[in-house]
Amino acid sequence: MSWTRRLLVVLAALAAALLAAPTAQAHEERPVELPDGTGSVPVHRTGEPDLLVCKGDRADFERRVAAFPARLRDRNLELFDRCLESGFRHLQQAVDAVDRPGMNIAVLPGLYEEEPSLPEPAGECARLKAPDSQLGYQILSYAQQERCPHNQNLVAILGKKNLQIEGTGAERTDVVIDAKYRKLNAIRADRSDGVYFKNFTAQRTTFNSLYVLAQDGFVIDDVLTRWNDEYGFLTFASDHGLYKNCESYGNGDSGIYPGSASNINDGYGYDVPRYSIEITGCRSHHNMVGYSGTAGDSVYVHDNEFDHNMGGASMDSAFPGHPGLPQNHARFERNLIHDNNADYYRYVADGTCAKPPVERGYEDGVVCPQISMPPGSGIITAGGNWNLYENNWIYGHRRTAFYLSAVPAFIRGEDALSKQADTSHHNRYADNHLGKDRAGNSRPNGADVWWDGQGGGNCWQADTGASSPRTLPTCGAERGAVSGGSDRLVGEPVKLAQLMVCADYNVQARRLPAGCDWYGARGIERVETQATLAISVVLALVGGVLWWRRLRGSRSATVVTALGAIGLVLDVAGSTTGLASSYVPALALLLTGVWWTGIGLVLRRGRPWLGWTTVVLGALTLLDALDKAVFMIPWIPLGPAWVRGLLGVVWVVWAVIATARHGGRGEDTGTPETAPAPEAPTAPEAQTAPTASATATERAAKAPRTSEGDGA
Repeated sequence: MSWTRRLLVVLAALAAALLAAPTAQAHEERPVELPDGTGSVPVHRTGEPDLLVCKGDRADFERRVAAFPARLRDRNLELFDRCLESGFRHLQQAVDAVDRPGMNIAVLPGLYEEEPSLPEPAGECARLKAPDSQLGYQILSYAQQERCPHNQNLVAILGKKNLQIEGTGAERTDVVIDAKYRKLNAIRADRSDGVYFKNFTAQRTTFNSLYVLAQDGFVIDDVLTRWNDEYGFLTFASDHGLYKNCESYGNGDSGIYPGSASNINDGYGYDVPRYSIEITGCRSHHNMVGYSGTAGDSVYVHDNEFDHNMGGASMDSAFPGHPGLPQNHARFERNLIHDNNADYYRYVADGTCAKPPVERGYEDGVVCPQISMPPGSGIITAGGNWNLYENNWIYGHRRTAFYLSAVPAFIRGEDALSKQADTSHHNRYADNHLGKDRAGNSRPNGADVWWDGQGGGNCWQADTGASSPRTLPTCGAERGAVSGGSDRLVGEPVKLAQLMVCADYNVQARRLPAGCDWYGARGIERVETQATLAISVVLALVGGVLWWRRLRGSRSATVVTALGAIGLVLDVAGSTTGLASSYVPALALLLTGVWWTGIGLVLRRGRPWLGWTTVVLGALTLLDALDKAVFMIPWIPLGPAWVRGLLGVVWVVWAVIATARHGGRGEDTGTPETAPAPEAPTAPEAQTAPTASATATERAAKAPRTSEGDGA
């Protein structure tokens, strides 16, 4: 890498540092390795169960199954009689009784609070030595989980192979496993390859309901999770996984989280051998975000519905400690992603989320957002590569359908200069149905695209509506074909400043950044508007004084200065319009560029260095307008706004010095300030030569008078 490119990479890293590392980890776990990929997706078994779990109250059980279809009711009554004789009253007891691979556990309708697992740790388990997470729980090793399985888990499935756990009810809510906010996890399956979960509900934890960790092969089938501090479903460092027909709601992070899915497609382009996890037929709603995946690699997400969250779906490379970073190769197809405009930050602001979890009102619709994110967004990609978003219905979002921003490698703990700009590249957004539901009804998004401008090989479909920037690289018919692409090491400075401000969120400290519209800032409260207003005021003052002191003798300088003033006003106005902005910001740049170019041409007569610098500044501003409104300029590592901003600082200082120096109006324009214009002759006799007497009279009149009496 040449020294110039290294310099640009350093600049990219420094600029991206505005993002700041998030104040809390999304998910902290012991160090784990990704599976070797030799497993397979387990298949549902329909034979007789090996173990039965039920509660002992016959009257309650008969009431629960009374409305079942006759055949299913009779089957459950038969299983209940068998369970009373030889079954278990708690799911954990049945799991502990598993003594070989391939066993089936049937859980009969009832509420399972797993009372033996609820007490606080005692004895050796209360004195475990382990690092603490930023959220306050201990990060236990696998050996510690085996020794003390209920320090954190209501039900712990550790090292059990090909185990199937299935509810026997008519619906998934007939079997409920309830942690009562007294455990991190309702069910934890750890190193249990081939586990199959079906037809039950898990709920009310201080972390997540169903946790699958370090497994090669799992299925989550027709399971509901709800009302958790963090996640509904969390699968981590796993391969050969399948979510189907699931549902999740009321979670402070995401309903569905396939984090650190096996990174099997790293090094491939769009065509890959297979995907590590498939998610289909699920609905995730009324969470902070419907789907999320730090290092959500090689995940195939299709035919799902993500709605009425703060955000529909999110992939990121923003949190360290996740194998498989940076995120890559997610594929989204035929999903309904709509109306993700919930505002749950208000529960942080009013103190609701500072209460103990059991008192927050999760069951009444309260959600406590755990991290910062732009609400009102369909699909968010924060530092990902080679993702495919095709043939989805994305509509009804207040902010934007697609949100793409970079995440430099140092945020995930990698400091090598060559990696700092390794996201976001080759993300393809094509053939999606934007602003319309499946019936064809108009349901517009506030904008269709928000992009910070960083990365190469990204493209969007040609029929996108309002976007920021206004011009986008366009996808070709074939994957990999891009028209008008760019390859920039760092995003736009104003957008990075916004991300810096917005990232300073902390739910535990009740810190909601002022100035960020993610948390309700509007108009002049927004950091973008404040920055634009401050810059415009400075330029207006400096430009106004410069014109008054040096340029008001020039008609052309006066005209272009007036245009510049209009441009500065439009720039402030444009900054308040948000994502669905029109061409107002570009028009503001155009007028400002004309101003700088015009006064620079005038200034060069008296101050050539300042004049030509001003002309260059004007040219960069015009180039920035072209870049934002007509087409993105290719082959440049930084957008024109970066160079324009840096040169603008130099120009302001230089212009202030120039106006402070002595000199009258017209010094820099070549126009005399006091020389009177000659009077035009008005009569023929005025054109004749002066007489001798008139000449003598004029000389006498111009002679100096030494005293009042000299003329007497």
